Amino acid sequence: MAISRSQLLKELLPGLNALFGLEYEKYENEHAEIYETETSERSFEEEVKLSGFGAAPVKAEGSSISYDNAQEAFTARYNHETVAMGFSITEEAMEDNLYDSLSARYTKALARAMAYTKQVKAASLLNTGFDTFTGGDGVTLFNASHPTVEGVTNRNRPAVDSDLNETSLEQAVIDIAAYVDERGLLIAAQPRKLIVPPSLMFVATRLLQTELRVGTADNDLNALRSNGSIPEGYRVNHYLTDTDAWFLTTDVPNGYKHFVRTPMSTSMDGDFDTGNVRYKARERYSFGVSDPLAMFGSPGA
Repeated sequence: MAISRSQLLKELLPGLNALFGLEYEKYENEHAEIYETETSERSFEEEVKLSGFGAAPVKAEGSSISYDNAQEAFTARYNHETVAMGFSITEEAMEDNLYDSLSARYTKALARAMAYTKQVKAASLLNTGFDTFTGGDGVTLFNASHPTVEGVTNRNRPAVDSDLNETSLEQAVIDIAAYVDERGLLIAAQPRKLIVPPSLMFVATRLLQTELRVGTADNDLNALRSNGSIPEGYRVNHYLTDTDAWFLTTDVPNGYKHFVRTPMSTSMDGDFDTGNVRYKARERYSFGVSDPLAMFGSPGA
């Protein structure tokens, strides 16, 4: 339905001092702190995790060497979605408006809506990763038992769900150091940055930026800061819905990815019969995870 003069009554009469409500700033590109962005030329993308070889055995003198097998572990699939929206304005509404260019005003609102949707979709994997979103290995994104070909498991959430504090953060760093590959060999995984909702930004500041331990009378060093355990500090994601959930990105490659199938494009056209002018914005993309070990998360206590 087109925006008509009946919806813009105040803008058709003199004496209006200001138009407001569309000038708010927005939180943009917070997904870039979590996802690697790649381009795609297909309707979907698939990435396969491979298993290497196990630990090499000792060969007895004069005996044959042992041969090991390699195989595919699991496949992560990225299905691109089309996100699009538009609006239409009647010819009369554009002619009679006294204060501003309707098209310029509402194309900014359209861009704001498209950007908001992208950030919500990016954060949804973290928001649902403890209970509903499953990765290529068949279990929830943050799980205490990510399966491997060898039969051992990896844990990228606490053994007991915990709030963000010194003890839980140190234990997360220790758990990340215990990651193994598909054949049970240790991998040199390390945390990179802490991702928190706005409600935890002050807690994160105290944990990572103070020289001494937080909340104690002891004159001990803040080991997290002294050891450089989380070298990239913390980032706030305003689209996280759980106020006490927190996340640690790691340096495990091929983790969280954002595929761009078709970049954002805008267009407009006029209808000859009605005189209405239509505007639209459209893009295609997907957010997903190949290797879940690229992030450690806790839903809070």
